[in-house]
Amino acid sequence: MLGQIRELGRIGILLGRIIGSLTLRRGQLQDIIIQCYTVGARSLPIVAVGGLFVGLVVSLQGYRALEVIGASSALGTAIGIPLYRELGPVLAAILFCGRAGSSMAAELGLMKATDQITALSMMAIDPVGKVVAPRFIAGVISLPLLTAVFCAFAILGAYFQAVFALGIDSGFFWSALQGSVDFADDFGQCFTKAAAFGFATTLIAVHVGYSAEPTIEGTSIATTRSVVMGSLMVLFLDFVLGATLY
Repeated sequence: MLGQIRELGRIGILLGRIIGSLTLRRGQLQDIIIQCYTVGARSLPIVAVGGLFVGLVVSLQGYRALEVIGASSALGTAIGIPLYRELGPVLAAILFCGRAGSSMAAELGLMKATDQITALSMMAIDPVGKVVAPRFIAGVISLPLLTAVFCAFAILGAYFQAVFALGIDSGFFWSALQGSVDFADDFGQCFTKAAAFGFATTLIAVHVGYSAEPTIEGTSIATTRSVVMGSLMVLFLDFVLGATLY
């Protein structure tokens, strides 16, 4: 317990240093844009493909469940509500942890192992403002956008599965989806969760990478911890936010 409390304290100190180092000058803005491309744009393929297959699977299983009670025409409702409230933000965040979170932790760990962070300090450059803050801001910005892409491809996959494979009328599918999904409740909950997941998972990734032991083994441990801790934090926050927002 004492170790976990100390870990939370170090995370809080790092977050304070990140906020204090945000100057948003030209150099830092360039670093943020570069990191948005690295952790955001490069994560688009896995998020899009993941969303497409989730939509295909959810559509197939939802149709089988609804067919039992003779309500297969309500498939759009059965897909839209769980996708935007739960599946979209949670699965996008877990994919983000595996792709971008591990990358950030590995990069920062290697910087420590090769004394690059020490060199920045010796040149009177704040390493938190130079290498940690841009990654943190980029992760917070990128995950809600990736969640939107995930949901869009999931709906697209569900549509093709429902209409062209299962034979559901296209009008029934879209009308059920539009009639059941509310902008404030469903979209609001989706992007509230995505913003919270982006904040938490990115903070964990940069913390374990920045505090890793300056060895190759320490870098590998930090990479593993970023994925495990980030994924567990996503599931924990999903429960807390779901209970609160409902």
